[in-house]
Parts: sequence; C-alpha cells; structure tokens
Amino acid sequence: MQNNPLLNILVIDDDQLYAERLVHLLSSYYDEVNLGFLDDKEELNRALRHQWDVLVFGRAYDMNFTEVVAIVQEHEIDLPIIGLMNDQMAKQGLTEDGLPAVINGTMVKAIRAEKESQVVMAVCLLHANLASRQYSKSLRHVLLEAEQRANILIENSKSAVAYLDQGIHIFANDPYLKLFGFESNNDIIGVPIIDLIAGGDNVKAFKKFLSDFDKGGRAQVEFTFESLRTDGTTFAAKLQLASATLEGAPVTQVIIQQNNNNSAEVAERLAAVERQDSLTGLFNRRGFEERLEQLCQLAAQNKLSAALLYIQLDNIGKISSSLGLQGIDATIKQVGYALDELITDGYISRFSDTTFTVLIEDISTQKLTVLAEQILAMVANLHIEVDKRTTSTTASIGIVKIESNPAESKILLERAIDATNHTKTDTKNQGNVYHIYDPSQYAGSDNNAMAEVLNNAIAQNHFELLFQPIYDINTDRSDFFEVYLRLPLSDADNTVLTADDFMAVAVTHQLREKIDRWVLINACRQLNEVRKTHPQAHILVQLTSASMIDKKLPNIASQLINAVGGVAGALTLQFNEQDVVDHLTVAKLQFAALKQAGCQVGIRSFGTSAKSIEITDFVRPDMIRLARTYVESMGNADELETVKSLVSRVKALHSDVLIPYIEEAATMSVSWGVGARYLQGYYLEEPSKIMTITQEQ
Repeated sequence: MQNNPLLNILVIDDDQLYAERLVHLLSSYYDEVNLGFLDDKEELNRALRHQWDVLVFGRAYDMNFTEVVAIVQEHEIDLPIIGLMNDQMAKQGLTEDGLPAVINGTMVKAIRAEKESQVVMAVCLLHANLASRQYSKSLRHVLLEAEQRANILIENSKSAVAYLDQGIHIFANDPYLKLFGFESNNDIIGVPIIDLIAGGDNVKAFKKFLSDFDKGGRAQVEFTFESLRTDGTTFAAKLQLASATLEGAPVTQVIIQQNNNNSAEVAERLAAVERQDSLTGLFNRRGFEERLEQLCQLAAQNKLSAALLYIQLDNIGKISSSLGLQGIDATIKQVGYALDELITDGYISRFSDTTFTVLIEDISTQKLTVLAEQILAMVANLHIEVDKRTTSTTASIGIVKIESNPAESKILLERAIDATNHTKTDTKNQGNVYHIYDPSQYAGSDNNAMAEVLNNAIAQNHFELLFQPIYDINTDRSDFFEVYLRLPLSDADNTVLTADDFMAVAVTHQLREKIDRWVLINACRQLNEVRKTHPQAHILVQLTSASMIDKKLPNIASQLINAVGGVAGALTLQFNEQDVVDHLTVAKLQFAALKQAGCQVGIRSFGTSAKSIEITDFVRPDMIRLARTYVESMGNADELETVKSLVSRVKALHSDVLIPYIEEAATMSVSWGVGARYLQGYYLEEPSKIMTITQEQ
C-alpha cells in the first residue's frame, strides 16, 4: 500500500480521545497526520489562519455545524467539512435510507461518529478531492502568471518580438515595429510575415521552415534571411520561432535580431538617468509614477499594502522673494537630503519643483502618523544656509493608503494632492500639518472612493442587514422575512446608504458577486439563530444578475441550506424581472438548479415587462413580488381588477404572489381580496435589525 505523505486534519469536538483514535486509523493511509483539536469559536478563528486539509465537526462549546460552515465561508478558504451526527442532527442529517443527506467534494453531512471506517473514508476522499482542486488551481495560476510575465517582458523588451497566427501578424512590440518601419500595431496586424522577407528563395525556404514548425518540428527554430522594410530597404537578420500563448490562445512567437552593436549596458544607464532628479539625486516624477504603478498592481493582487505621502513645501514664495532661485535650490536640496536620511525603507522622489513624494510599503496607520510628524518636525527644524544667510521652511503632507483593490495610480495621486490642499483649511498658519485621505468622506461624490468603501465593508463586515416580516395568509404567521442591505458611512451625519445608492459603483468595479455572497452568508447566519426557537422561520434574499449567471450559486445555496437545517424553503432567492429577461435561458437553468438544491426562487418587480406571464411560465418561479406601480394603483377600481387578473394568472402557474409596499390602511384592506398569499409593508411592520416573530391573531 502506497501512503500519502501528509494530512493536516482539524477536529472540532469535546472528546479528544475520539480525535486521537481517528489519527490512529488515518495513519494507515498517511505517513504523517497532524491533528488540530478545539471546541470553541475563538480557537477556530485562530486555527483557520493555518493550512488544513479536512475539518471534522462533532460537538463544540459555543457553535454548531451551521456556524462552522458560515465561518469557513466567511474566511473564503477551500476546506472540506465532515459533520458527525449527534441528536440535534439526527432528523435532518440522514436520508430516508439512513445515508448522509449531503455528499459532495466539499462536504459530507452527516456520518454517525461511531462509524469510524466511514469517517476515515470520507476524510481520505475529501482530501484527495481537495488536492486535485489545489493542483488544478496552481497549474492555472502558473500558466496565467507565465503568460503575463512573458507579455510584460515582450512589451518592454529591446528585442524585436511579434506574435503570429498561421503566419499572420497579430501583435508586435515597439522595437519590431520600428525595425520594419510600421507606425503602430494597427498597421502590422493582418500582414503575412513572408511580406517582410526579401528574395524569392528566402520566401520559399521560410515557408517550408514555418510549415515544419507548425507540424511540431523543433529540430530547427532559427532562420537566417534578408529582411525587407516598408520603405524597400533590406537588412540581414536572424529569426527565432517559439510556441506561446496570447490571451490564452496558442500562437507562434517570432524574435528577429538585427546585426548591430547596441550596448544593453549603455541603454540601462540611460534608463537610470531618465529616472533621476539632477538637483537632489533622488528619483524624479517618472521614476515615482512607474513605482506607484507597480505598487498598485501588487496591491490589487493582495500581495502588499503601502502608503503615498505627498510633501509640499509651504513658504517657497517668500524664500524666492528674499533669496531668489539660489535660495529655492538650496532649500530643495537640503530637504531632499534630510528626507533621504530620515526614511531608509521608502521610495523617495522629487515630484516637481517644490514637492516630494514618498512610497513606503507595509506600514500601519499608527506608524504612518508617527512618520508624518517626524517629517514635519525635521523640515521645520532645518536651518538652510544660502550665501551666509539662513532661511527655513515647513511642509504640508497629504497621505493616501494603498490597500487591496486600490484605485488607479493617477487617482491615488490626485487624492494625495487633494489631501495636501485640505491641510490649508485645517490650520491658521497655512502649513506644517498632515492629512490622511479617508475614502468614506468622499464616497458620495467619488465612485473610486465608494469602491474602496465597499471592498472594506466586505472584508471588515461593515455592512448591515435589516429584516422586514412578510405576513403569510395561508399560515396566519409572519415568520417569513425579506432581507435588506445597508451600508453605514463613518461620517459626522451618520449617513446610511441603501443598495440603490452604491450598486452602480459595485457594477463598475465588479463587486456585486462578493456583496451577494456576504449577504447570503450573514443572512443565513442570523436565520440559523432564529430557527433555534422558531424552526419555521425563512428568508427572502434579493440577488443581482451577477449571481444569477454564477454557476457556483446552487452549490453555495445548498451548503447554506444544509447549514441552517437542510429544510427546503428555508431560503428563497429573488431576482429582478429585468435581469431575468436579459438572461432568460440562463435564468431557466439557474432556477431549476436552485430548486434541485432545495432553494426556492422568486421574481422581484414583477409586471414591469410586457411579457411577465410568459416569463413566469418559462422559468417557473416559486413566488413573484409585484412591482410598486401595481400596488399604488389598486385604489382605482379598474386597476384593482387588473391586479386581480394578474394574480389569478400567476397562481394558475403554481406561483405564490407577494404584495409589497402596503403603507396605509386603504391599501391593506384591498390587498386581502386580490388572492395573494403574502402581504408586506410599513403598515404591517417596518424593517429592523433582528427577526422578530409575531403571530397574527
């Protein structure tokens, strides 16, 4: 028997002897088994900072299986979970045949703890499945990074490089374009490479050379020939071919070398000079902008965080008036030297005539404020000697943090400059102060700032959920709740945004799927708590079109439903009718998959389309939620009959109807008679931060 080398298993249980028994049994299949053992939530959050292969849940001090699943989902880690059966899980954990209710590549729920052989087999299979996923992911990552590195190198290479598809140019870098006399990529795209080869014999030989390469021949990948420029001149060159990919598609890479005596060392020295300020010896604006762009790319990949300090000298006009250009140059030089001496681990640049910029990595807000105060004190205490005279200056500093999913580099720079200008309103002496840019203060007017606030809300759980009861006429209960998303901002007037206020920004910055996931996890977490005392409670969650086309949604919904008790109908997902219309075929497949996973589906703002009934018949939702216009018009007798007819036709398709926006007694009275199952609105009850179950008398 060939053993696997290592298994890292995390067991949540109150019986350590049982965990050690599992380790003993698993040792038959692994060379080494590392056991993590705990029984409370705080230890779990700490343990999830480390790498685990399988999590086995039995019993814990202050959490249940549902909460464990939610915590793992919240950490966004790929960790298979096995739920061991106890009395609480006995009814929902097994099928009628006594088999685990859930078996897939990421979860097995539930196995009786005493069935140790089944537990061991489940651990081994889930671990093998995890290893396959991780290997596939690593291969895709390696291939993607390799292509990205290659493309960056090619675009910035001094060598002449192009990509071919069946002998036709589809891309060329600048040296290649200049070599043959093309102005831009648009001019060379579609040009056969044989058009750049002089002489009939050369062309004939190259066609055979290229044909052999396309058929897999790699014995000869170099070809020497006479190249033909667009102006008719020729030059001797050597061509090399290699297989490559461009945007994931296979292409042929061609490198052409011209006989010349250019020195790479000279080019490197010239490039360094282009990025250096002649007065201070620091980097100049070009060097700074390139470094800022690099940091933004790394931050976008969650590989680092950084900060940008924009340092503006305050009283340059006064120095110029008294000491002239010589005084300004002396001031700039001494401040530059002092910054270089003070900041040993940052990237310092002279950005413009009288401003400096500093880029510094992995620095906390507290250390950042200390550094800003040190810079202010250092500049203010300088005694600048100019031709036997002494002058001094102060600085104003604008600071911007560069964190995950940052704005574009030019926007970050604009924010730093704005933050510096903000210091002028913070002090009466017009200088010697710093200001840190806070995106939440500008979220209402700056979409990029709003995007950063949204990312932070997802990562730090700054969103809030409200729950509005829905009265069920059939059951005479109000244990059905619609979930609403809110975003509190940290400004002085306690502004709270609704989804309509920020969803347009979420669309632009591709955050809708992450926001939907946050809402689902946290709504189900609260539902699970309520169901402990009110097992019939269920929720209605609105999702965006990004989730409607997400193939992973049924699996996510299935896991969350299992986590809250596994009862079909505990979770209803609703989508806007226009989104359904825009993705009709996908919606039909998604609705079917969600229903199979035990999740109900609904359509929101129903009736806004000219073919609402036909759409309902096609996708077959479990319920529809009427658009506001129908509810507001029910005071008119003709319009009321229209609503009754619409409700009747929907019910004939076996879909329940929800009448929302019941804000007054008159609307409530007519709503009873239209045939709908569900009623909802502020007249019945307002949304609140908790699910409060009330029983209609």
